[in-house]
Amino acid sequence: MAHSISTLSQVSVTVPVGSDCSLKRSVFKTNTLNFPDKSLAPTLSLNFKTKNGVSRDRKVLCMSVQQASAPKVAVSPLHLEDAKEPPLNLHKPKEPYTATIVSVERIVGPKAPGETCHVVIDHGGNVPYWEGQSYGIIPPGENPKKPGMPQNVRLYSIASTRYGDFFDGKTASLCVRRAVYYDPETGKEDPSKNGVCSNYLCNSKPGDKVKVTGPSGKIMLLPEDNPNATHIMIATGTGVAPYRGYLRRMFMESVPTFKFGGLAWLFLGVANNDSLLYDEEFTKYLKDYPDNFRYDKALSREHKNKNGGKMYVQDKIEEYSDEIFKLLDNGAHIYFCGLKGMMPGIQETLKRVAEQRGESWDEKLSQLKKNKQWHVEVY
Repeated sequence: MAHSISTLSQVSVTVPVGSDCSLKRSVFKTNTLNFPDKSLAPTLSLNFKTKNGVSRDRKVLCMSVQQASAPKVAVSPLHLEDAKEPPLNLHKPKEPYTATIVSVERIVGPKAPGETCHVVIDHGGNVPYWEGQSYGIIPPGENPKKPGMPQNVRLYSIASTRYGDFFDGKTASLCVRRAVYYDPETGKEDPSKNGVCSNYLCNSKPGDKVKVTGPSGKIMLLPEDNPNATHIMIATGTGVAPYRGYLRRMFMESVPTFKFGGLAWLFLGVANNDSLLYDEEFTKYLKDYPDNFRYDKALSREHKNKNGGKMYVQDKIEEYSDEIFKLLDNGAHIYFCGLKGMMPGIQETLKRVAEQRGESWDEKLSQLKKNKQWHVEVY
């Protein structure tokens, strides 16, 4: 995105991403971004028009341009925008696509209960997807319930846009929490009962092969018919995965066909501050797009609700219930993603709030579903 700055001489500044010139390996932290292609490194192309009108180009490395407050990243190939329908089940369980692990990175702090990893997979452009869809992963080994047969497919919400973390349409990212089983009597880990696929992915190394199916899912697709719509996104833990894709599309990528001008409001529930996922990305959007993004966290082990108990995501929803209901009445989309256990508490809260407002929650929910404003994916 080019920004023109008016000074004594006219300066046209092209900034591929951010105004921070340092580079980091991490592809999910947005205070700095990883540039797989050196041509995308943060050099600034300056076109100086001197007093006599002669133009001269100059490359300047690592120059902070304060006026370029929120430059976006160019994406390709743009033909990924051409499809009218989402790609579905291009690769079935009997004929999965063999992709390659690019990186596996732990993305929670030392005090987080459990481990969550950001897994980047290279599909070479052969398993395209839309934001909000899922990949199926087939871990190695045979199915313990069907000897001689491969393992069952495990579904994971994709945590990147269709362009992937490298903005080239060739990778997909998954947000995976390692499933570990502890014996209730001994308190010791029992590896024989650990999650097969989550541990396989979290233990993977760059270059390892992984069998991918899909993509699948239509429920969590980001509706783009109205770029000024309101999107209320509610997640527990790794349920934040599809929203990371939405938000990168809205605020990080320069997509010619989708210029977001609405409101995105994220509610994220996790155990503690060390458990927050993609927090640097979301905090940056808050700084760069304060009129278009809101971000509320419920840290159950650190925050208290109004009754002095643990703060869960439904408590945050209740805190802003009047505003949320008004937004829903005006056509906002609402999304829920995370563990199945999140929904009963949320439903009870919404029902209680509706009754306090003199409304029937059952009727309201029916209307939201009819209007395609209600999107739920739990596991």
